[in-house]
Amino acid sequence: MDANFWHQRWERNEIAFHQREVNPLLVKYFDVLSLSKGSRVFLPLCGKTLDIHWLLPNGYRVAGSELSEVAVKQMFSELAIEPKITAIDDIRRHSADNVDIFVGDIFDLSRNVLGRVDAIYDRAALVALPETMRDRYTAHLIEITDRAPQLLISYDYDQSLVDGPPFSVSNEEVNRLYRDSYGLTLLASVEVVGGLKGKCPARENAWLLKRRDM
Repeated sequence: MDANFWHQRWERNEIAFHQREVNPLLVKYFDVLSLSKGSRVFLPLCGKTLDIHWLLPNGYRVAGSELSEVAVKQMFSELAIEPKITAIDDIRRHSADNVDIFVGDIFDLSRNVLGRVDAIYDRAALVALPETMRDRYTAHLIEITDRAPQLLISYDYDQSLVDGPPFSVSNEEVNRLYRDSYGLTLLASVEVVGGLKGKCPARENAWLLKRRDM
């Protein structure tokens, strides 16, 4: 799966993956991150998620990374905000009060460009990537955020029954990817109503990842 896949999905408005409501697991479990108001939360591969519409009025600053500029323009339009756009090497930073979205390949995003991150909320990134990319992604995420604590949402289902994305990421894989850097707690595992894409049973899992030295 390459960048063209996602560019084409957004350009054709083939965005069934875009949730039309705030993720209930974010609302229920965000407080476990123990963040003060004004903390900066990083959303990798954020699209135009409505979760940002929940974070901002609740007093948090948002940073996001997104491949598609179409998605980012739609997000700012829906927020009724006009961003300032700045080119930083291969990244285009769209900024406004309390919001910084970095448009481009997340692997081109450095810690210096991203800036300080107090926590990560990953609802759409890990599950969007095929298995062959997940080791590279998680290592990069850990590096650019300096192992910031994380609320991670994953799906677990029989991958042979339906194609991703979102891909199935088992509990065993989540532990393998992150256990060297974090202590992991499974906060919840809920059934996906109607099954994944209406085709197979699935569970949506919420994880808390905290630095081992915390």
